[in-house]
Amino acid sequence: MAEEKILIADDDPAVRRLLMRVVEGSGFKAQTASDGLEAVRAAQSGEFALILLDIMMNGNDDGFHAIKKLRESGNTTPIMVLSGRSGDFDTLYGLDIGADDYVSKPFNPVILGAKIKALVRRSQAGREEAGEILTAGPFLYNTLTMEFSKNGIPISLSSREHVLMRLFLSHPGQVFSKEQLYELVWNNTAVDDNVIMVYISHLRNKIEDSPKNPRFIKTVWGIGYTFSCTGQG
Repeated sequence: MAEEKILIADDDPAVRRLLMRVVEGSGFKAQTASDGLEAVRAAQSGEFALILLDIMMNGNDDGFHAIKKLRESGNTTPIMVLSGRSGDFDTLYGLDIGADDYVSKPFNPVILGAKIKALVRRSQAGREEAGEILTAGPFLYNTLTMEFSKNGIPISLSSREHVLMRLFLSHPGQVFSKEQLYELVWNNTAVDDNVIMVYISHLRNKIEDSPKNPRFIKTVWGIGYTFSCTGQG
């Protein structure tokens, strides 16, 4: 783990120093960026186990634009959002455009360190398992390369979306309760129904022909969600 690098993007030097101490104290190397543009350039030129990204940054791009640019370019590095603004909008919007987790400011360094380790561990576990090709209807997922496509057309997914899609493709037709998704996808991390809904909505926008009338990821009212390609071409 000591060789793994984490990219820290925050425009406040004092916060960057604190985050560096948390990251290095958790056994990782740290590299810093002072705005979104610098973060995107660093992420595209280097390999990181995780990106810690502040949402409200002055200068050449805020965190939201940085996430969009990274995901649109196909970068799947796990992203943990840092937000000092109150309310859920920042968090949900950040997750909707491709972030994988979030921490509110001010944060507890011990809790942040634990969340960093957990997110990196989940991401690495998905990459280290033996490769397998999962197929269902028009979808194909390579578990080794983490390449996902529909009708042969590649679809870019965030780290957490990869976990969700792999779960669905591995168990077509199974109904997953929200409690099961908490355990299997979020590792029992404290999340609410809105976060799960955001991820499901984001996946539908990527894989459904008509996201408002989903054919593949269906809601089972009062229980959770199921994925099925039965009868689909």
